[in-house]
Amino acid sequence: MTTVGSVGDVIRNAAARLRSAGIETPEHDAKLLLAEAAGVELRDIDKAMLMGSELDYDAGRFQTMLERRAKREPLQYIVGHTPFRYLDLEVGPGVFIPRPETETVVQAGLDWLTRHGMMTPLVVDLCAGSGAIGLSVVTEVPGSRVWAVELEPRTAEWTRRNLAETAKRYPSIASNYQLEIADATSMATLAHLDGTVDMVITNPPYIPELDVPEQPEVRDWDPELALYGGSADGTLIPERIIERSFRLLKPGGALVMEHDVSQGDRLVAYAKAAGFTEASTGRDWTGRDRYLFAEK
Repeated sequence: MTTVGSVGDVIRNAAARLRSAGIETPEHDAKLLLAEAAGVELRDIDKAMLMGSELDYDAGRFQTMLERRAKREPLQYIVGHTPFRYLDLEVGPGVFIPRPETETVVQAGLDWLTRHGMMTPLVVDLCAGSGAIGLSVVTEVPGSRVWAVELEPRTAEWTRRNLAETAKRYPSIASNYQLEIADATSMATLAHLDGTVDMVITNPPYIPELDVPEQPEVRDWDPELALYGGSADGTLIPERIIERSFRLLKPGGALVMEHDVSQGDRLVAYAKAAGFTEASTGRDWTGRDRYLFAEK
């Protein structure tokens, strides 16, 4: 460990380096990396800057993390974890980093469960990734049962890791969360649950194949399997998820599915054509079309 003369100076120098690398939030990222290197909370960094105080931190680790961030490696991969609703999830190469907009998708699903008084719902999380959606449901709705499906074995290791860590805080979830390594679009996947599920909440791959993300953190690091929707407009996989969800759901059940801002009208129409009686588009916290909500 080493002692710095001024936390403010360290942050300013680090932020300048990140800014020159094209990082959009250089000060924020620099503070988070320093907090990680010092083993403290972000608020401790803010306090030290405000007070002009010193701080002990691992200078070598901080510089290594700074180098990685300057090369546009995602901040979440560098620190090894990311917040999602009430959870702190482990992430790294091979797993899609949960986004804040997905939190609004989960909230829409939980609100529906609450309105319908479902105390012990059966919920399916298709394309589980880090486990963010399913683990949020099983921890926030005591008594819920969650089946999660993930195609990629390497990604499923992150799902299992987050299940194990989350179960340390919520021991009761260990028997209420099941993970299946399978194709979420296949009618054979979870076939034993067909017609019994209360809700499907999912964030499938949906980016149009020609709409390559500009951000290096997304384009170069997020798994392609978790990004692209399988067709020029990105709706091929979401449409298959709609079909699979319809078969899984019991009458009166609901599907909440995240999608691209350009896909709302098409997926609402597709859901109705697939047999859903009600379908609409929900918006995220920025006011953009973000998810399909459909009832069977």
